Parts: sequence; C-alpha cells; structure tokens
Amino acid sequence: MSSVPVSLSLTMKRVFIPFIFFFCILPLKLSAQEFGRITLLFAGDLMQHQGQIDAARQMDGSYDYSPCFQYVKEELSSADIAIANLEVTLAGKPYRGYPQFSAPDEYAQAAKEAGFDIFLTANNHCLDRRKKGLERTIHVLDSLQIPYAGTYINKEERDRLYPLIIQKNGFRIAFLAYTYATNGIEVQSPNVVNYIDKEQILQDIAKARAQKADVIIACMHWGIEYRLLPERQEREMANWLISHGVDHVIGSHPHVLQPMEVRPDEYTAARHVVVYSLGNFISNMSAPNTDGGAMVKLELKRIGHIPALVDCKYSLVWTSRPSLRDGGGNYFIYPAANPPQSIMSSESSRLNRFLQSARNLFKKNNIGIEEYFF
Repeated sequence: MSSVPVSLSLTMKRVFIPFIFFFCILPLKLSAQEFGRITLLFAGDLMQHQGQIDAARQMDGSYDYSPCFQYVKEELSSADIAIANLEVTLAGKPYRGYPQFSAPDEYAQAAKEAGFDIFLTANNHCLDRRKKGLERTIHVLDSLQIPYAGTYINKEERDRLYPLIIQKNGFRIAFLAYTYATNGIEVQSPNVVNYIDKEQILQDIAKARAQKADVIIACMHWGIEYRLLPERQEREMANWLISHGVDHVIGSHPHVLQPMEVRPDEYTAARHVVVYSLGNFISNMSAPNTDGGAMVKLELKRIGHIPALVDCKYSLVWTSRPSLRDGGGNYFIYPAANPPQSIMSSESSRLNRFLQSARNLFKKNNIGIEEYFF
C-alpha cells in the first residue's frame, strides 16, 4: 500500500497532470511553427489605362478603386502572402494611361486593402515618368508600408532591401524581380532597375542563400506580348534559373496567359513551379485573351527541415468594364468560373470567350497543375 497521504496524492495529480500537459502541448506548438505551412498567391499585371482612371474618379476629384477588387478580396486576403506586378508608376498628376502610365495613389491603396502584400516593380513601364516617376512610386509604396522588389532609389537602398526577404509562418522567402527592358528609356543615376542579367542574378541568388532564405522565387518580366506560348529564350532562362538555385519562377509581361507547370527537380525530391505568364489581373484591354488572367497559389510545408511544395493550382479571373454594362460603374475583377449572379449577358459572352480559350490553352500545355475555384 502507498505511504503517500490521499490529500498529498491528489495535490500531486493536480500539479503533475498540467505539468505533463504543458510539456506535451508545447512541442506541438513549436512544431506547428517549425514545420508550418504557408500559401503564396501570385496575380498578373495590375494595369491602369485611361478608362480605368476615368471610371474611378469621384465628384470631389478623388479616386475610388475599391469596387474593382470586391469579388476577389476574400481570396487575396486568405493567402499568407499575395503578390502582383504593379505595371504603372505612381508619379502623381497628370494621371495618364497608356503609353506612359501614372496612376493615382488610391490605386495602390485599394490593391493593398484588397489583400496584396508585395508589389513587383521591375517591368517595362517602371520608367514611364523617368526619375521622378520611379522615385515617387517608391515613396508612395513606402508610405503605404507595402514591400516591393525590382526598382530602387539608389544602390545603397538596393543593397539594403534586396533580395526582398519575407519572414512568415517559420519560412524565410526571398523574392527576386527582373525586367527585360524599360521601353528604351535609360535609368538615371542614382536610380537602379533590375534588368535580366545572369551575372547579377547569380550574385542575388548567392546573397539570398547567405541570408538563409528557405525558398527563392524569381519573378521575371519577359517574353513577347500577346503570344500564348513562351519563346525558347524564356524556356531556357527558366531552366537556367532553376539549375542555379531558384526554386520557383513566375512570369509576366505578355498580357495574355501562357502555360504553367510543376516539374520535378533533376537531382532531388523537390518540385519547381514555372509560370510563363499570368496575363492581366486588371486592365482595359479588350482584345481576345487580354481581358483576363490567372492567380497561382503555391502551398509550402516543412518536411523535416526542408520546405517543400505540397500543392500548386490556379484560378482564372476576368475583368468586366463599364462599356459591357451600358457604361455604368467601375471595372470589376470576376472569378471567371464563379462570376456574380448579377452578371449581364454582354459580360457573360466575353467572359466565356476568355474562359474557353484559357482552358483550351492549359489543357494542351500545362503540366502537373489544375484549376481551383473560389
């Protein structure tokens, strides 16, 4: 028979059970962070043509873009990190669309409030308003506390901020961003634009690894506009990036969708996502295949100490414009496979045209990635 008094035995149980509970649960909480999951959602080009500027203008001279994102806001906000290509400058007035963009500051504000966490600024329109435009764009993004990658006030700022490392859910993710050109406009000192240059990219990859990045993602502004298939040059560049340590490659610029794939690594169990073009997320383009795009969602999980791609899928989006609704209202981004019930027949016919073309393209050319719906 035990010699421990009953009262003492009960006291020990009250202490011992929480003690065991604490040490059983604490490692699980630590594991949830160490071996956590993270979702990354990439969207295509955020354009801002004159029609969009006019539609967003209010009676008091301000601009309201919040309606544009209302049907995709929940999906954007649900991702741990949402990223888009900001293919306009925020250079101030006069606001203009194509060919030399300057969008109202409210545009970036609305995109942030819709759920975007990072803007890519290395694209062929980043110097549309020269030095003033590049610098003011950065100042506005800084004031909105939106991280960006691709353009910088000077070399010192690039050295300090690039690669863009985002730490979340126990992951350190490095974002690289480069553009093929800037429409013939030369960058003015001391500003810096990340052009596609293999020697520089190798240095940036090495720096990302030195900063203990778990995952490196290269966002490439490349390709030929309006072509539905990537050129050999982009395919070779994607292969080169992965062979030199980039984990995933996300492309933009053609303003139409191009194929995407999940490919096995040549030497390890890793898998790599390559997206050649996500098309337009929002724009005033109306030619076939230009009035929509895709969002690609990557889910990463730590397996052991190694971050692994556990899921990748895409969802199609389409932009409606006032001219399709008797000239009323703003521009709206619709989930292409699940548009609002109030959609008009004039909108529906254009949406279905885009949807059919996109699905035909992906059915023939995608590898290892399927559509999802929201």
